[in-house]
Amino acid sequence: MRVLVTGGTGFVGSHTAAELAREGCEVRLLVRDPAKAARVFLPHGVSLPDCVLGDVTDAPSVSRALLGCDAVVHAAALVALESYRAAEAHRTNVEGAEVVLGEARRRGLSSIVYVSSSAALFRAGGPPIGPDSEVADASSPYARSKATAERLARALLEEGAPVRISYPGGVVGPDDPGLSEMNHTLRVLVRDFVALTSGGVNVVDVRDLARAHAALALGRGAPGRYVMAGPFLSWREVADLLDAVTGRRVRRVPLPGALLRGAGRVGDVAKRFVSFDFPLSHEAMTFATRWAGADSTKTLETLGLRFRDPAESLADALRWLVRAGHLSPELAGRLAE
Repeated sequence: MRVLVTGGTGFVGSHTAAELAREGCEVRLLVRDPAKAARVFLPHGVSLPDCVLGDVTDAPSVSRALLGCDAVVHAAALVALESYRAAEAHRTNVEGAEVVLGEARRRGLSSIVYVSSSAALFRAGGPPIGPDSEVADASSPYARSKATAERLARALLEEGAPVRISYPGGVVGPDDPGLSEMNHTLRVLVRDFVALTSGGVNVVDVRDLARAHAALALGRGAPGRYVMAGPFLSWREVADLLDAVTGRRVRRVPLPGALLRGAGRVGDVAKRFVSFDFPLSHEAMTFATRWAGADSTKTLETLGLRFRDPAESLADALRWLVRAGHLSPELAGRLAE
């Protein structure tokens, strides 16, 4: 079985492509930089997949990449939580979905896996999301781009296309080519402090997510919607887990959610003029402080999978952050020994 993976040099895409290769699939990547693909796949213990040069928003290159494929995993996305990157997020996330999903449907592929986002279903202060949650009326740029792309995917599904939509939570784990959003946040939590505030996060290991995506690409679940968010942790529970796995006490700072969201608005303005490492934007702070959780029960039952203990995921992510030079060994405590 030949499977095209878009976003295959990213965190989720590379792990998904490697898992498909381990399942015996012939994997193809649509990439802008073949040299980067060679670097990204070194740690995975699989041969570099076939690479087609192109971009998800370029219809001719997508058509070439899909030639002879049986399934596609569309994992390419731009996670841009700053308001000034709205146009960039729309182009990658919406136009890319239009081109890839539309061409896959036209070619009659047996499985079209679209990696959506919990942000597409997120309503601030609303109930936990599930597979039956409606698309949110998002106001922030990134969430709006994912919500628009989500509606495109759902329309194809309702028309009878074999679309399987995945909703990941906060994805952590090792071997991250670009230090993605949640691994970046994890570094900040250990290095600076954990804000004891409202909300929390659903932590999912990238390796578990990759196994679920591979199962969907291989048709082990019917077309439909699959929440893949992992266990929900309050921010206090996150701090306690970091203490447990590192053997050192991370700093805790009690902060009201409203204050963090206000600071996020200031961060949106400041990032136009100066770069700083703290993940401070209004959208990020809204997710962090008003997230109510997500229910992955149906996904796990349908695919016959389980999510690993988040302590294992956080520990492996921190070990990798040290190995990759993103985190000083002393901050990882006993994990760096």
